[in-house]
Amino acid sequence: MRRSTMALLPLLLAGATGCGAVGAAEEAVSPTTVRVLVRDINIRAAGVDCAGTGPYQHFHNRSPFRVLDPDGAAVASGQLTAGTAVAAFAEDLGVERLPTYCEFAIPVRVPQRDSYRLEVDGRPPLDLTSDSSEGPALVAVVPS
Repeated sequence: MRRSTMALLPLLLAGATGCGAVGAAEEAVSPTTVRVLVRDINIRAAGVDCAGTGPYQHFHNRSPFRVLDPDGAAVASGQLTAGTAVAAFAEDLGVERLPTYCEFAIPVRVPQRDSYRLEVDGRPPLDLTSDSSEGPALVAVVPS
């Protein structure tokens, strides 16, 4: 009995792995970066790790995210990386700690769609805008 089961195992596995895959073409995906600028205007040193503050506390290292297509289907998912503090103002204020925003940059691979939205930690999705000024990116500013 054991010998016949062992002989059938490769056939069973081959049949199971083939289900649904016959004739299905793999959809092409492109690397891009999801960039989120959380305008929380916190006082920090520029360049340090950060997370959103106040009503934006759900933007933090390891928050779950999903990139959604126009139909609401997830085309990418993962966890946010640590944010990086960026200066809120272009001029040099001459101080070490200054008003900053928290910027998140997450590399993803997505299929080509007309538009995308970003859902973070189960919150209502944000519209993402294509931006190629610093390479391919999908960008959201919070609050918009």
